[in-house]
Amino acid sequence: MKCLKIDASARTEGSSSRDMANQLIAQLSKNHSGLQLIERDVVQNPIPHISQATITGFYTVADQLTPSLKEATRLSDTLIKELEQADILVISCPMYNFSIPSALKAWVDQIVRINRTFGVAEDNSFYGMIPDKPTYLVTSAGAVYGNETMQAFDFVSPYLKTVLGLIGISNITILPLEGSSLDPIAFEQSKTKALRTISTL
Repeated sequence: MKCLKIDASARTEGSSSRDMANQLIAQLSKNHSGLQLIERDVVQNPIPHISQATITGFYTVADQLTPSLKEATRLSDTLIKELEQADILVISCPMYNFSIPSALKAWVDQIVRINRTFGVAEDNSFYGMIPDKPTYLVTSAGAVYGNETMQAFDFVSPYLKTVLGLIGISNITILPLEGSSLDPIAFEQSKTKALRTISTL
């Protein structure tokens, strides 16, 4: 079994999302003897944003790729291969300004690729090309977004569910940590709930 773990918090220490993801990995390791962990820290090892050449390469058929276009899409090929080969996907992601960190968005832009990870049907609908797999989104936020008043401001979980669904991943469990800055009680409650979910995997 292979598990691909993506960490996106700018905090390498004291990060709620990273800490909870590590506890999730510990439980998965107990459940799956010999679990192979592939770690992709998009903060400590930033992924370049896509360029003109990258986009051109995405829209060029494989047998027409020039050496420069092959080089421009090489990282995308690597990241997609990691995703394809993983049996389990874990993404730890804090909320920054209501959305995902730009470091994680760079990863998304490299792996969401037409005719490679998603396709377009004759009726112009999308279909995913990545095999579905158990996926865990560990999110963290300073405020509480699980209520009706604040829910509209949460662009983290809905976005990640949508973009992963586009490429074929729908078996998604979300472990939200909320109130880390503004509501200590809610934060502790969300941690307890997340740990309970992890313990029952």
